[in-house]
Amino acid sequence: MSEKLIAPSVLASDFGNLQRDVEMLNNSEADWLHIDIMDGVFVPNISFGMPVLKAISKHATKTIDVHLMIVDPDRYIKEFAQLGADILTVHYEACTHLHRTLQAIKTEGMKAGVAINPHTNVDLLKDVIKDIDLVCLMSVNPGFGGQSFIENTYSKVKQLKEIINSNNASTLIEIDGGVTDANAKQLTQAGADVLVAGSFVFKAEDQPATISKLKQLANS
Repeated sequence: MSEKLIAPSVLASDFGNLQRDVEMLNNSEADWLHIDIMDGVFVPNISFGMPVLKAISKHATKTIDVHLMIVDPDRYIKEFAQLGADILTVHYEACTHLHRTLQAIKTEGMKAGVAINPHTNVDLLKDVIKDIDLVCLMSVNPGFGGQSFIENTYSKVKQLKEIINSNNASTLIEIDGGVTDANAKQLTQAGADVLVAGSFVFKAEDQPATISKLKQLANS
């Protein structure tokens, strides 16, 4: 069984001490840095853009997992590759020609991810599952941190795992939203491979210990 990964969400970090928080993640048991890019159009919030991602990638020593919550992501694929993204995830709901978008991401040397909102059925990914390196299941409605976990996520993980296995695909399943020590083990037991945790990590008194605990639970 492959190791389950923890990807703390930098959106929940202290922006006034961004370098400090990125270095904390570098020195912790975190596997990836999860970066949310929001445009205020696809989601009702604006996060950070290109200059901040550039600053993060300058200091990060781990995989940079960029999650685009934006309309028309195709316009920026090349730019995100240049800014240091290792994985680029686009929303199914924002892509008219998803297969083409996935190929464009891979052409730029990045892993291609697809995120789906809580109301979107995993069956819609069947035809392209072998082209997807990572499916990010939103376990909250995208746009804001600190929301409550949507319980239906467990059954979506199981359904998606069946699609991956029946197509002999190597796609990873990532969970984004409301991940804590209360659901980490249950999520990986259902079939999740990567857990994104924002508020739970960055609001903790001992952040490295919290990451370590999540990692332990996810792999127990």
